[in-house]
Amino acid sequence: MFVQTQSTPNPNSLKFLPGKIVSKKGPVEITDKNQTNNYLIKNILNINGVTGTFLGDDFISVNKKDDIEWDDLKHIIISLINEFYSEGNEFVIDNNSEDSEPDLKEIEKRIVKILETKIRPAVARDGGDIKFKKFSDGVVEVQLQGSCSGCPSSVITLKNGVQNLLTHYIPEVKEVVAI
Repeated sequence: MFVQTQSTPNPNSLKFLPGKIVSKKGPVEITDKNQTNNYLIKNILNINGVTGTFLGDDFISVNKKDDIEWDDLKHIIISLINEFYSEGNEFVIDNNSEDSEPDLKEIEKRIVKILETKIRPAVARDGGDIKFKKFSDGVVEVQLQGSCSGCPSSVITLKNGVQNLLTHYIPEVKEVVAI
C-alpha cells in the first residue's frame, strides 16, 4: 500500500491519503487519545509532537506542534497507517453511532446547506472541516477543524470566502466568526 501525503495551507498540518476509506461516519476530529478506542488514532496521537487528527472520507489530517519537523513524524505515521490497513481493516471510523441532529430553524438549515454543499468540499481538499454552531443576530458561529484549526490563512478564508458566500446567499447573515 502506498500512503500519499499532501501539504495543506496550514504548515503544522499534513494530509495523509491511504487510498482507502477512512471515515464512514463523515468528518471526525480527535485531539485526545482518550476520545477514541481506535488503536490507529491512539498510536498517532501518542507520537511526540502530534496535537490532533482529523478524519475525512478518504484522508487523515495530522496536526503537529510548531517546534517539530514533519521529517521526524511523517514516516512513523505512514508506517502506522500501512500497518493498520495491512491487518485487514477496511476503514478507521465506522458509522455505528449517529449524532443527534439538533432542531434547526429554517434560516439555520439554509446556512448549513450552503456550508455543506459549497464550502465544506473546498475546506476538505485542504484537510479540514467547518461545522455550523449557531446563528444569532446576523452572526454565524462556525468551528474550524483539522488543518483549518490554527491555520494562518483561516481568517482570510473565513472572511473572504465563507462570510462573502453566506452574505451573498442569505442577506440576514452579516458576519461569520470562528469559535
